[in-house]
Amino acid sequence: MNAEQQRLLEDEQRVANWKRWGPYLADRQWGTVREDYSPDGTCWEYFPHDHARSRAYRWGEDGLLGFTDRQCRLCLAPALWNHADPILKERLYGLTGTEGNNGEDVKECYYFLEATPTGSYCKALYKYPQQAFPYQQILEENQHRGRTEGEFELEDSGVFDEDRYFDVFVSYAKAGPDTVYMRINAHNRGPDTAPLTLLPQAWFRNTWVWGCAHEGCGLKPRLEQSHGDWVRGSHESLGPIAMQARSGGDKLTPLFCENETNSEKLFNEKQYTPHTKDAFHRTIVDGEQGACSPDPRGTKVGWLWQGEIHPGGSIDIDLVLHVEPDGKDALTNQQLDEHWGNFDDVFAHREAECDEFYAEIISDNPDSDQHAIQRQAYAGLLWSKKFYHIIVEDWLDGDAHQPTPPESRLAGRNHDWRHLYNRDIISLPDAWEYPWYAAWDSAFHMIPMARVDPAFAKDQLILFLREWYMHPNGQIPAYEFAFDDVNPPVHAWSCWQVYLKTGRSDRTFLARCFQKLSLNFTWWINRKDPDGHNLFAGGFLGLDNIGIFDRSKPLPGGGQLRQADGTAWMGFFCAYMLTIALELAMDDGQGNPDPAYGDMASKYFEHFIAIIDALNNAGGNGLWDEDDGFYYDQLMRDDDLTAMRSRSLVGLMPLIAFATFYEEDLQRVPGFYQRLKWFEQYKPKLASYIQRRPDGKGGTLLLLSAVPSDRLSRMLSYLADENEFLSPHGLRSLSKVHAEQPFTMTFDTENGSETFSVPYTPGESDTWLFGGNSNWRGPIWFPTAYLMIESLYRYQGFYGEDIVPGRCSTEHNCVGDIAQDLAKRMVSLFEANEHGQRPVFDQQPRYADDPHWNNLVLFYEYFHGDTGRGCGASHQTGWTALVASCYDFLKNDAAAMKAVQPL
Repeated sequence: MNAEQQRLLEDEQRVANWKRWGPYLADRQWGTVREDYSPDGTCWEYFPHDHARSRAYRWGEDGLLGFTDRQCRLCLAPALWNHADPILKERLYGLTGTEGNNGEDVKECYYFLEATPTGSYCKALYKYPQQAFPYQQILEENQHRGRTEGEFELEDSGVFDEDRYFDVFVSYAKAGPDTVYMRINAHNRGPDTAPLTLLPQAWFRNTWVWGCAHEGCGLKPRLEQSHGDWVRGSHESLGPIAMQARSGGDKLTPLFCENETNSEKLFNEKQYTPHTKDAFHRTIVDGEQGACSPDPRGTKVGWLWQGEIHPGGSIDIDLVLHVEPDGKDALTNQQLDEHWGNFDDVFAHREAECDEFYAEIISDNPDSDQHAIQRQAYAGLLWSKKFYHIIVEDWLDGDAHQPTPPESRLAGRNHDWRHLYNRDIISLPDAWEYPWYAAWDSAFHMIPMARVDPAFAKDQLILFLREWYMHPNGQIPAYEFAFDDVNPPVHAWSCWQVYLKTGRSDRTFLARCFQKLSLNFTWWINRKDPDGHNLFAGGFLGLDNIGIFDRSKPLPGGGQLRQADGTAWMGFFCAYMLTIALELAMDDGQGNPDPAYGDMASKYFEHFIAIIDALNNAGGNGLWDEDDGFYYDQLMRDDDLTAMRSRSLVGLMPLIAFATFYEEDLQRVPGFYQRLKWFEQYKPKLASYIQRRPDGKGGTLLLLSAVPSDRLSRMLSYLADENEFLSPHGLRSLSKVHAEQPFTMTFDTENGSETFSVPYTPGESDTWLFGGNSNWRGPIWFPTAYLMIESLYRYQGFYGEDIVPGRCSTEHNCVGDIAQDLAKRMVSLFEANEHGQRPVFDQQPRYADDPHWNNLVLFYEYFHGDTGRGCGASHQTGWTALVASCYDFLKNDAAAMKAVQPL
């Protein structure tokens, strides 16, 4: 067991609290729903970036590549000033949804380089221009551009020309569970000497002005300078705190202020102190005298370094944070000074231990490009674990010492989620653009997470099923903009995968998930099957604008939608509930079958058969189109059915709805096996969905599949065709055939005759349908591609070489060849060619030729369907971290391949 694995074990067994501190500080808190108290729910306008430096947050904090404890009580992060900016750089800037020509988008260059799961070593890079940051230029250029034009990025402004920027590396290493070392390492990459101000900061999250009664609120803490130049602090739940910062062995002078709102500036109201949250900005940038506290105390402290850095030169700023556990006395100055003698050694050891940890997870040569891609993917995944806090009841009703929220709030957003109480570390999709959780994103995150932090993966999946998250009616919360929206039901699949990837031994974890997922399944059955015919209409189901209209809203001209993906997702959900039930039924923990779970397996078996029968046979052919050999949504209006003949992922999703078993294992569950045999004897039509074949080793494989074998071959022909779904870099979300043949329909509506169209759009969306920059009309997306790859490997385990698509763009001898090829194409998005160019960066020369850029990788939200260029959120190392799991398939990793074997 290596050092990091030992720390993980100690944390899991509660021997040492190694995960108490981590990169949990949000990248963005301003402009979020949590901080929005406007009457009309306009969160981006209510709390803009320009307010963030002067206004205390209610529900969290944010900072630039920061660190905090798991309850976000004390935060660490650097602040920077290049002596030209109008704003002290304390947080990342970007455009809100209404400002950008393609929606929300961060406009900074930063990269997550390293992270261990306990946060024992973390490293990130921020590229800071030496000229004034082009805030106004970025805003104006993007507002002048239309939806079909590219976004104007920071790199396009010229601020990095002639390498006139600083590379600012921010690193953290733990000397112990409650001792964090921070290093800011700034390099001048430019040709001239350049001035720079560095200010490592520490501050308490403001929990004392709101008058709240829930946990986490309390007495106002304090930081103050003590003898020996250590800043001492006290907090009622953290314990005694000591901090000090140095540069080149010299102690830095601390500045103090209060983490409280500058009400006079923002609202023209009196305040009890002039030393507000923005005091460091006012002192350093504006030169305001008296902005900082004249007394060396407050709730926010920063250690000031100012100087010049020569071309090619660098400067280090080091900081020690030590917290004594509750009930222990604070260390003496002499004891604290010993940290400085250990500082460099601790960093060296933690960096080496990080290398050792990943050497066991990633089998590639540590110096290879593939190894570096996976390391950065895991780093981004771990840096995206953030403190997330909202108590909907208090958010709706408001706080005792604050203005009363508008009355419209009580019947507005999330008003029926009063039970929801979130105060946890959560894996976020993108900590700047999506600084909130999304239920189906999180389920995908846990697949790569299970390789590096199995305990967190299991805890996170259970968390979303707990009673303070899940609605009493059984719905899993979607995301903060609308907790009652509908995400695809992927939680059962993720729970099963994590169970397998963590050793197939934690029966308690699996049982806990199964109980709550049964409630969620019932919610789907009762709420999303409008006619009770097992044809589901779940709404947009995470695929945003993939349809001809917004599938979550009333249809133009009326009618009802039967969704191929909604029905397939429910078959998928059902297949994994059946799989989990059978696993639990085989062993009650004492080596005996468990009849209770056997009964549940029978329930989900019959549900599954009913769903796939409806998909294939309802009204004749169900949602299957025999002429095209594809599944389509159907519009039902006045008993007339119209196929929505748009070839998209909607129609491919039935491919993931199946389950495979060894018949000999099913015989270990007598009640279920008897029911299966009865079903085959007395319901032969429905039993046709059950296939058997010898496994070549004396056993019998059994397949329950939504797609019969003859239809499977036809669908694979679309998937493996480069003129349809197969992109040079993965799986398109819409067939390329719609580039020249857009799918169109005309409806009679209240506004007269209206024509709707779905053209192939391989990059950013050209429509505001669903808003933002999310686009499912052609680009490549990792979550659905990964599900398809995994499913193809599982089909291979049953069919072998018997299923071959009718037409392919490349030679494939079997389904497994298609899976392997698709995985290779997905990872190629990030791999450098012989010229150093990576498709994700669209052949930008800087990322190919410059040694300070060419080893950096960004993990975008989605990718251009033809070129592979990164689109949307640029740091979505949540589900895009699945690239590491794709590499596991390509390397025939034992855990990855076990997860696609029959039960």
